[in-house]
Amino acid sequence: MTAAENVCYTLINVPMDSEPPSEISLKNDLGNLPHFISSLEKGDVKLKTEALKKVIIMILNGEKLPGLLMTIIRFVLPLQDHTIKKLLLVFWEIVPKTTPDGRLLQEMILVCDAYRKDLQHPNEFIRGSTLRFLCKLKEAELLEPLMPAIRACLEHRHSYVRRNAVLAIYTIYRNFEHLIPDAPELIHDFLVNEKDASCKRNAFMMLIHADQDRALDYLSTCIDQVQTFGDILQLVIVELIYKVCHANPSERARFIRCIYNLLQSSSPAVKYEAAGTLVTLSSAPTAIKAAAQCYIDLIIKESDNNVKLIVLDRLIELKEHPSHERVLQDLVMDILRVLSTPDLEVRKKTLQLALDLVSSRNVEELVIVLKKEVIKTNNVTEHEDTDKYRQLLVRTLHSCSVRFPDMAANVIPVLMEFLSDNNEAAAADVLEFVREAIQRFENLRPLIVEKMLEVFHAIKSVKIYRGALWILGEYCSTKEDIQSVMTEVRRSLGEIPIVESEIKKEAGELKPEEEVSVGPAQKLVTEMGTYATQSALSSSRPAKKEEDRPPLRGFLLDGDFFVAASLATTLTKIALRYASLVQEKKKQNSFNAEAMLLMATILHLGKSSLPKKPITDDDVDRISLCLKVLSECSPLMNDIFNKECRQSLSHMLSAKLEEEKLSQKKESEKRNVTIQPDDPISFMQLTAKNEMSSKEDQFQLSLLAAMGNTQRKEAADPLASKLNKVVTQLTGFSDPVYAEAYVHVNQYDIVLDVLVVNQTSDTLQNCTLELATLGDLKLVEKPSPLTLAPHDFANIKANVKVASTENGIIFGNVVYDVSGAASDRNCVVLSDIHIDIMDYIQPASCTDAEFRQMWAEFEWENKVTVNTNIIDLNEYLQHILKSTNMKCLTPEKALSGYCGFMAANLYARSIFGEDALANVSIEKPIHLGPEAPVTGHIRIRAKSQGMALSLGDKINLSQKKTSL
Repeated sequence: MTAAENVCYTLINVPMDSEPPSEISLKNDLGNLPHFISSLEKGDVKLKTEALKKVIIMILNGEKLPGLLMTIIRFVLPLQDHTIKKLLLVFWEIVPKTTPDGRLLQEMILVCDAYRKDLQHPNEFIRGSTLRFLCKLKEAELLEPLMPAIRACLEHRHSYVRRNAVLAIYTIYRNFEHLIPDAPELIHDFLVNEKDASCKRNAFMMLIHADQDRALDYLSTCIDQVQTFGDILQLVIVELIYKVCHANPSERARFIRCIYNLLQSSSPAVKYEAAGTLVTLSSAPTAIKAAAQCYIDLIIKESDNNVKLIVLDRLIELKEHPSHERVLQDLVMDILRVLSTPDLEVRKKTLQLALDLVSSRNVEELVIVLKKEVIKTNNVTEHEDTDKYRQLLVRTLHSCSVRFPDMAANVIPVLMEFLSDNNEAAAADVLEFVREAIQRFENLRPLIVEKMLEVFHAIKSVKIYRGALWILGEYCSTKEDIQSVMTEVRRSLGEIPIVESEIKKEAGELKPEEEVSVGPAQKLVTEMGTYATQSALSSSRPAKKEEDRPPLRGFLLDGDFFVAASLATTLTKIALRYASLVQEKKKQNSFNAEAMLLMATILHLGKSSLPKKPITDDDVDRISLCLKVLSECSPLMNDIFNKECRQSLSHMLSAKLEEEKLSQKKESEKRNVTIQPDDPISFMQLTAKNEMSSKEDQFQLSLLAAMGNTQRKEAADPLASKLNKVVTQLTGFSDPVYAEAYVHVNQYDIVLDVLVVNQTSDTLQNCTLELATLGDLKLVEKPSPLTLAPHDFANIKANVKVASTENGIIFGNVVYDVSGAASDRNCVVLSDIHIDIMDYIQPASCTDAEFRQMWAEFEWENKVTVNTNIIDLNEYLQHILKSTNMKCLTPEKALSGYCGFMAANLYARSIFGEDALANVSIEKPIHLGPEAPVTGHIRIRAKSQGMALSLGDKINLSQKKTSL
C-alpha cells in the first residue's frame, strides 16, 4: 500500500528551510559519546529529543539509517521521559523492522522486551499509548510475546488503558487471528461487566465487525435500556441495526422500535443517523413522518449552518421519492419554521422545498406565513442579506399565485407596498409579479390599478417608475382611472412648463431672503484701557433641498430621459383610450392637448442646458412620434398602441408558462424512470452471501434498481470511471524508467495513480516521484521512495488539492540511484499533466435579472473570436454547450427558426461556487455562400481572471468539429 492509501495516524510538521542532518552528527547527538558513555544517568534529554526528531524526519524522507538502531536501543530506549517515549512510538512505527529477505531484525527482540515492560508500567498514559502503538504493528513475531500483557490491560483500573486494550485486541484479531482466537468471547464478557461508555463503545464496535451474532445477543439483553446509553454507544448500535436489517430484512420488526426510541436521543448525531436508518428500513408513512420531523427539529435546533444544509439535503432526498412526497406535504408548516435561521442559503433551500411541496390543502397557510415574513423584512434593521431574502420571498409568493390563482388577491396588496422600496431588485421582482398578475387575472385589475395609483408617487427608482407607468398606461380602462393617472403624472412632474419654472426658481433663490442673527456680545479691552463691546451679525440663506422635487421631475433633471419616452407612450395610450370612452369632442381635445403639452415641455427641457445630461436622439424620436400619433389619431395607430402591446406580453407570458411546464415534465420523467420489459429483476433472497456482507447498501441499491435509477452508483464507482479515462504517458518507451498516469478528479482533490516501470537490468534505489504544480493546485504530500528490482514495476499515488476553477499543470520528474554505481542521482523528466477545467464546471440556471446583474458586476472579460468549420448556427451552439458544460438560458423558442444570426446567454457554476457567464453572438455570412462557416464572437465573464481565461482556452481548443 502506498502512503496515499494508508490510514494516517500522525501528522508531522517539517520546517521547509531546515537542513538535513548527517548520520555522524546524529550518532554523536544520540550517543552523546563524550559524556553519555561514562555516565548513562547524566545524558542531556533535550539533545536526545532533538536528535530523535531529526532521525524520524530523515526516515520519512526515505533515508536509510541502519547504524543508528543499536544506538537508540542502548541510549534512548531506557529513558523514562514522556516526550522521548512518544517520539520512540513514532520511530518504531516507521523504522524498517525486517532484513531484505523478510526476517525480523535481531535488535527488535530488545524493543519487544521494552514494550512488554511499558505494558506493565504503573503510569496509565504510558500503558495506553503503548497499546495504541501496537495497533499499528504488522509483525506477528513482535506481538506474540506481548499477548498476556495486553490481555491483563483489560482489567486495568483506568478506562483509558481498557479502551485502548480493546482496540489493540481488535486490530490483532483482525490481522493475526491465530494470536488471540478467543477474542470475541473475551470482549463479550468484558462488555457485559464494563461500565465506562467509551470502553463499551469500542468493545461493541469490535463485536459488530468480528462476531455479529454476539453483538446481537448483547443488544437483545439491553434493548430497552438503549436510550440511557451514551451517544457514542448509541451511534454504534444504530450502525449494527442498519447492517443487520439490510443483510436480513426479516429482522426489521425486531429492531424498528429501538430506532424509533433513538429518534428521541439527546445527541443530534444519533438522531440524524437513526432518522436515516429508519427511512431505509421502512417506507411506512408513520416512519417517514417521524424521520422528517426529526430532521426538521435538527435543522431548527442546530446552530451550525453546514449541519442545517446537510439535513435539508436529506429532506430534499426524501421529497424525491413519490410515495414520501405526500407525507412531507403535511409537514410544510413545520419546514417553514426553518426560516427563522438568518443564513440566506438555508432560507433559499427551505423556500424551494416548501414551494415543491405546496398543494391546494396547505397553500393558504403557506401564503400567510410568507406574508408575515415579508412584513418582518420591512421592519428589521437593514442587514446585507435582508434585501436578497425579501426577493426570495417575493419570488416564492409569485410562484404560489401563478400556481394557485385564488391566492393572488391576498398577496398583491402586501407586495405592492414594496414598489416604493429602496432596494431596486426586490421592487423589480414585485413589479414583474404585478405585471403577470394583471395580465392573467382580469378580476384583479381594478384592485391592482387602485393600489398602483396609491404607491405611484412614493416610487424612488427610475426603473420601477418606468414599469409602473407602462402598467398604468396599459390597464387603466375606465374614465376615472385615466383621469387619476393624468393627475398623478402632473403631480409627479411638478409645475409646467418645466424650463420656465426652474429658471424662475433659480432666480427666486438669488433674492436676499436672508435671516439676520446676532451673535453673542464679547467684551474687549482697547489700547486706552477702556472696555469696548463687539457683536457680530451673521446672515444665512435656506439651503436648496433636492428632495423637495417631485420624483419624475428629479429623474428628468438628472438627465434620465428614457423614462420620458415611457411617459410619452403611456400618455398616448391613455389619451387614445380616453377618446374612445368619452364622446364629447371638447373633452377629448382638452385631454389630448394636456398630454401633448407634457411631452412638449419635456422635449423643451431636454434641449435646454438645465439637465445634467442632454436628451438622446432616440428619446426625441419616440416623444416626437407620440406627438404625431396624438395629432393624427389614426385607427391603425390606435390598434398598435392599445391592442398589440398587450398581445406581445400575453405571448411572452404564455411562452414562459409553456417552458416551465416542459421543464417540470422533464423533471418528473427523470424522477419516475420506467423499467423496460427486458430489464433483469434482482431478488433479495437469491443474492449471494458474499454480496450481502459487502459494505454496499444492498437494500438501497435494489430499491434504486427497481426505480431504474442506477446512474448514481455508476458515477460513484471509481473502477467504472477509470475505464473512461485516458492514460497520460509521462515518459518515453526508451527511457530507463517508464511512467504513465491515470488522473482521477474527485471534486476538491485530484489523485494521480502513476505506474512506474524499471526498464533496466539494475536495481533502482530511492526511486522517487517528485512533483510540482502550476496554478491553484497544491501537492498534499511527497510520495514515498521505492526500491525497484530489475524490470519490476510499482504504483505510486499522489494527492493534489484544488482551490479554484482554472486550468492547472502538474509537472515533475522521477529520480533514482542505481545500486552499486558511484554516480550522482539519475533523473527522468516527466511530460506535463494538464488538469481540465471541465471537471469542476457544472451546468446551472439563473433568472435573466440575476444574469444581467452578474454581467454588470464581473470585472474579468475574455472575448473569443469564433473560428470553426461548423456551418449551422444551432449545431455550433450545441457543440459549445457540450464542450464547456454550460447551460443555455435563452429559451428554445427564441432560438428556433432561421434568420442568419443568433444570440444566446450561457451560464455555469463551478463546484467552488464561482459563476461563469458567456454570451454567444454568431451569424452566417450569407454572401460567402451556403457552405461558409459560422462567424462571430463569444464573450466570457467571470469574477476571477483564471476562470475567464481557462474557459476561453477551452472554447478555443474545442471550436472546430473533428471529423470521424
